[in-house]
Amino acid sequence: MGTRSTIAMKTPEGKVRAIYCHWDGYVSNNGKILLENYTTPAKVKALIDLGDISSLKPEIGEQHTFEKHQEQPELAAMFDNWTLAYCRDRGEAWTNTAPQTFDTIGEWADDFDMGVEYIYLFDGKDWIFGSQGVKDANGFQVMSFLETAVTAEAVA
Repeated sequence: MGTRSTIAMKTPEGKVRAIYCHWDGYVSNNGKILLENYTTPAKVKALIDLGDISSLKPEIGEQHTFEKHQEQPELAAMFDNWTLAYCRDRGEAWTNTAPQTFDTIGEWADDFDMGVEYIYLFDGKDWIFGSQGVKDANGFQVMSFLETAVTAEAVA
């Protein structure tokens, strides 16, 4: 079973564009990959523009087979660093996998009822994360800087 997450960015208009990621959403994997490899608005936008993904990798990559590289084993090492997208790589309908846009961070954080466990938001400069369902006394999603969480896991 996957550790599901949602990855999002704030747009220049103040909205939130988000995608779903099925595998390895925990901080020590997706959080670390985002923090180390997706550090500019342009690169984060390119990731979000893929639509929903199966697994996040250090590189966006190019279109490749969704299967575990059985057709091109000589390229498996390269593919292992490429993000795996449902539309681009498996051919699923864009209407089912396109990024979603939300008016507010709260709307985005509350919308993911598909069982995501982690939420990641790029604010244009920093990554912020939260664990789905962790809310404060007023019912707002508790979020903190991802760098803090990755550092805490590294020293634990």
